[in-house]
Amino acid sequence: MKGSSVRLHRSFDRVRRLSSALATVALAGGLLGGLGGAAQAQGMVRKTFEDWQLRCETPAGAKAEQCAMVQYLAAEDRPNLTLVVIVLKTADNRGYLLRVVAPLGVLLPSGLGLKIDQTDVGRAGFVRCLTTGCVAEVVMDEGLVRQFKAGTQATFIVFQTPEEGVGIPLSMKGFAAGFDSLK
Repeated sequence: MKGSSVRLHRSFDRVRRLSSALATVALAGGLLGGLGGAAQAQGMVRKTFEDWQLRCETPAGAKAEQCAMVQYLAAEDRPNLTLVVIVLKTADNRGYLLRVVAPLGVLLPSGLGLKIDQTDVGRAGFVRCLTTGCVAEVVMDEGLVRQFKAGTQATFIVFQTPEEGVGIPLSMKGFAAGFDSLK
């Protein structure tokens, strides 16, 4: 468990250092845009893999179409607390990013927690906030990809106060097939 957390933090640090090389999708107007103040992934739905959508578009200035796996989440007891979870290839096509957009108002220093099934994977910090929400992202190493493919449910944890973490469930149904379609 602790090793997974360290890997997640190391991966996150790598994203920070390589952020310009890994910016595959423009957050404002690319696969992410805003609708009514909530983050909303744009692009055409190419295919649905159970609870995941494969969305594709050609962002302005890009030479080729880019696709991402997307799932929209809402806290069961707080429907205004929503997340957009996006998995996409890095700009160099050598890896994958897990990008999560949380609503404005989350407590940034606490970061975004992740559990897969009952295993604590760790936390990632938020890298920036836009008018559509605050973004946390991490490079998915092979271990994290395996956990996502084998898992039945993940839980993202956001904090509204230092004492109050809210778990938002993410269905893993269809993730493996959808992920394999990104290759």
